[in-house]
Amino acid sequence: MPDTPSAPLLLGNQPGSFPHSVLAERHPAIIKQVREAFPYEPAQHRALDELLLNCTEGVIEPLPSDAPDRAHWEAWGLPEYTGRSWFDVPWLWSESWFYRQLLQAVGWFGPGPWQGIDPFRPFKLAELDSAETDEELAALDDLTARPAAEQAQALLHGSLWGNRADLGFRLSAEGARDADAAPGLVADDSDRLWALLDHADGGATLCLVADNAGRELVPDLLLIAHLMESGRVGRAVLHVKPYPYYVSDATTADVVDALRRLTAAGGAAAGYGRRLWSALSDGRLTLRAHPFSSAPLPYEEMPADLRAEFAPATLTIVKGDLNYRRLVGDRLWAPTTPFADVTAHFPGPVAALRTLKSDVITGLDAHTEAALDAAEDRRWRTGGTHALIQVRAPG
Repeated sequence: MPDTPSAPLLLGNQPGSFPHSVLAERHPAIIKQVREAFPYEPAQHRALDELLLNCTEGVIEPLPSDAPDRAHWEAWGLPEYTGRSWFDVPWLWSESWFYRQLLQAVGWFGPGPWQGIDPFRPFKLAELDSAETDEELAALDDLTARPAAEQAQALLHGSLWGNRADLGFRLSAEGARDADAAPGLVADDSDRLWALLDHADGGATLCLVADNAGRELVPDLLLIAHLMESGRVGRAVLHVKPYPYYVSDATTADVVDALRRLTAAGGAAAGYGRRLWSALSDGRLTLRAHPFSSAPLPYEEMPADLRAEFAPATLTIVKGDLNYRRLVGDRLWAPTTPFADVTAHFPGPVAALRTLKSDVITGLDAHTEAALDAAEDRRWRTGGTHALIQVRAPG
């Protein structure tokens, strides 16, 4: 996908832009939140101070020679960007670099007593243990009495919307009946998604590239469990991050926390949890934490081994805003750019489930774009109030 005037790479160097606000405002706020979440030692506080200054006023610096992931980052563009302002390199790259450097500052890479301690864990657990999660899981009891098609549609929309406050409604019987209306959807290829799985005659392999932990990961797991129990999917692979990333992105530890939350909830939720636990134990569900899952690059540049994993899947579902940016390329596309064109690089059928939280958008018809711009200016792109289900199937 060439860098053309019509689809420039997103950078953070334009004051007032959404990417600039993330680099200039959100990242300093995250440093403050992480600093207050743990009783870090003086050396870590100094490192966080240095990171705050570097990410807002400094330049990208090389990694230490003994950094365990140095080879990865050098392959991902670090030599090219060293010495440049964080604001003048691709936004996707600088965001990813921030989270890598934050882990360095708090001692994640070790050695030492803070090695492997997730700096975002308190936020993830607070969300997972909330009363809202209780309500959403209780809604599953009503949903199980509904026809399988309604259950599937409700769980698909639950996974799509993630931790939106109306998830409990979407998982309820009433929400299942109203799911087709879904006024927040700007594109809906759900019929094509179901057709891909149904044509596999129960032998489908599903890859799901997870986004966030907590109340967003739980609906993803519920969707997988339902698809396996209903016979639509015979095997599933859940791709998570190899280390804490973008505050709430899911890791293996977060999957375990979510499963424990389900099994402890009682009712239908516990049944889902036990079936998922069993599926992991017998290999029908597997976890994957490929290093490229946290790379600062689009999926068009994925390595050959990961490409070979996605290629034979009946369908790969790519969840969330960040993964969408990586799937289509983190560029300011014209919204009417065909989704199939910008995902033609992907090695198999792919579906995007995403709430809109950044400027990147493709696959809209001109009427939808015009109506959204007229009603909300550009706020519809970043506010999280709209979502999409887009599917590309080769052939």
